Amino acid sequence: MAGIHFQTVRKIFGKTTVIKDVSLDIHDGEFMVLLGPSGCGKTTLLRCLAGLERVDGGRVLIGERDVTDLAPRDRKIAMVFQSYAVFPHLTVFDNIAFGLKMQNLPSEEIKRRTHQGAELLQLTDYLKRYPAQLSGGQRQRVAVARAIVMQAAVLLMDEPLSNLDALLRLQMRAELKRLHAEIKATTIYVTHDQIEALSLGDRIAVMQDGKIVQCDVPMNIYDYPANKFIGGFIGTPPMNFLQGAVNGDGSVSVGASNIAPASSLQAAFAARNGQPILLGIRPENLTLASAQQANTISAHVLVVEPLGSHKLLTMQVGAEMIKVSVAPDQSIASNQDVWLHFDPEKIRWMDAASGEAIR
Repeated sequence: MAGIHFQTVRKIFGKTTVIKDVSLDIHDGEFMVLLGPSGCGKTTLLRCLAGLERVDGGRVLIGERDVTDLAPRDRKIAMVFQSYAVFPHLTVFDNIAFGLKMQNLPSEEIKRRTHQGAELLQLTDYLKRYPAQLSGGQRQRVAVARAIVMQAAVLLMDEPLSNLDALLRLQMRAELKRLHAEIKATTIYVTHDQIEALSLGDRIAVMQDGKIVQCDVPMNIYDYPANKFIGGFIGTPPMNFLQGAVNGDGSVSVGASNIAPASSLQAAFAARNGQPILLGIRPENLTLASAQQANTISAHVLVVEPLGSHKLLTMQVGAEMIKVSVAPDQSIASNQDVWLHFDPEKIRWMDAASGEAIR
């Protein structure tokens, strides 16, 4: 079993605490993504698991083994770094086989595992080449192959696709997902790219300022963000937010319009009479209405961006700017005044002071 358990892990650099008592359980064979902006502590947490950083509090367990004080070589892990870290003077075969040779395995076993890893990563035709003769995507596949042939209990990946162009990232995401389905290793993947996180992870742990602020399956993270930070960080474009105030009947005044919350929230809203509140909604969950009706608000179109599969509209609602995604054949132009319809079931309400979701 290779489940991973962080138990109130803390890491301090100088006077700065970068990991703040993080607890997280990762299931055996799970693909867990650590997602967050630069500087939030996700790579440091990964390095604490790898043994490259010594923790200042808490424990790290792999399966039933407490590995908190073990050296990296004793933790039965493999790691793929952000830089390819391939040896330029070695062939693809020797790069993949490097870790196996360091373990002094029999030559036949090294050859078998190396060819097996090359086949999984579609590198069989390149085994005699040197890294300088490979594309960026091929070099990254060499680094992944070198890690998986170790047959480690845990596979760690630290932003392995960040150096690739957009098309290669798209291809490598699919390859990594296929690879995980085949090798079934417990995998922790660090990224700041929310598209990678949503497409790859069985679950996503979103980090902010050294803490995990939400851990859930990808679509729950997307549809039900725990706070304003997550709603504004995940999504391209991110969630829109509008200021509102709760009325005595439980509806919310947004500009000159009233928006009704979902029926399950109306009792909770009645107790918030007069309080400020945040309305959060995804761009694709707003629709254009032909006239004013229930749960609509007036908006002014500033910019229309045709993007092939859809049009992205930048609109002004009162003093605030929002984004709206509509069908590519939707007839709309800049400087047009329109009505926007809000589906109450798609609105995510958040406390105006704390930014925490109201459920």
